[in-house]
Amino acid sequence: MDFEYSPRVEEWRGRMAVFRDTHVLPQNRAWSHATEAGRYPSEIMEPLKQLARDEGLWNLFLPALRDDEPGTRLTNLEFAPLAEQIGWMPWSAEVFNCSAPDTGNMELLHLFATPDQRRRWLDPLLRGEIRSCFAMTEPDVASADATNLETRIRRDGDHYVINGRKWFTTGALHPNCRFSIVMGVTDDDPDASPHARHSMVIVPMDTPGLTVVRNVPVLNHLAVEGHCEVLYRDVRVPVTDLLGDEGAGFALAQARLGPGRIHHCMRTIGQCELALDLMCERALERRVYGRHLSDYANIQDWIALSRIEIDQARLLVLRAASVLDRHGNKAAKIDVSAIKVVAAGLQTRVIDRAVQVFGAMGLTNDTPLAGFLGWARALRFVDGPDEVHLRMIARNEIGRIKRDPGARALYYTPPASNPI
Repeated sequence: MDFEYSPRVEEWRGRMAVFRDTHVLPQNRAWSHATEAGRYPSEIMEPLKQLARDEGLWNLFLPALRDDEPGTRLTNLEFAPLAEQIGWMPWSAEVFNCSAPDTGNMELLHLFATPDQRRRWLDPLLRGEIRSCFAMTEPDVASADATNLETRIRRDGDHYVINGRKWFTTGALHPNCRFSIVMGVTDDDPDASPHARHSMVIVPMDTPGLTVVRNVPVLNHLAVEGHCEVLYRDVRVPVTDLLGDEGAGFALAQARLGPGRIHHCMRTIGQCELALDLMCERALERRVYGRHLSDYANIQDWIALSRIEIDQARLLVLRAASVLDRHGNKAAKIDVSAIKVVAAGLQTRVIDRAVQVFGAMGLTNDTPLAGFLGWARALRFVDGPDEVHLRMIARNEIGRIKRDPGARALYYTPPASNPI
């Protein structure tokens, strides 16, 4: 087992670091000011995207990228350390055309799009000309169990008619968002298999009946591109906008979420690395009761624990990425669930320590820490709550023992029966 990055990955890491520090970081303050004012700064984003594409730092997340498609094809394992660097400034993912939900949607379209869907939607996404959103979660049901989804997609001749309400549809307010992939029920037969009743349909954002109701604040933060509540009221799209097969929505969702979940975790590692650096710098410069913060044992413990926990999580991310590359999404589902839980807990702990070291400044927008901390809490829900992933891991472990019950009986001695 080799724990070193390959020479190729090291080269790309170096190129990413130079690009980030030379082109992206100088725009960070202007970006923050614009978005805090509620305005999406396309005048910053679009030139950066062109620079990144010219440098080959483009569509890095897609191992199945074809030779005739723009970008640099990397494996999940190769992409992981680059995604870390992207995570230092979360808004910069779009610079490299590696931002959610587009990454998951491009994966889906790459796997299941018809030639016409590829021409209309995938090709412009790959070129970074448009953005997209993904509509799955609903406000009226526990969407962690997707069999609860109530949005109806009814066949009417050569069209589907969609009725339902979705929310936390990320990116629906982005100025370049052109379509949504909507998951809903196409089979109303209650006796049908609960995992074969749902389908996914591509819905252009300008379709009559589609209404962005509101931008939902997340922990009192309003994302300028939106985490939106979206109403679908008698929305009609041609049947040619069906993605994949009717009734295959669950299979498509799993194909989409495997890599997408691990991308979040990769970026989280980067945010924690930045938080640790900031924590150490603050501890070295601030004095209290005549000593630097870095001289106090509890601060040293926080720094050491953060270092250990980040490295542990990184190794688990890299293992999950390796399984994805070698064996596919299905084989990696337990590894991906594990890192999903670990990454959210890691970020919560590391960022909280950094905020405490910074004091009151850590609660403000003068550092990225407050935003990172809010994202840490949200990450416990994003792409499935912790409890769902823990349940999946536990069921896998219990099933493993059930397949060979009693095999470990010699390793323990049952208590003797009571002679009375």
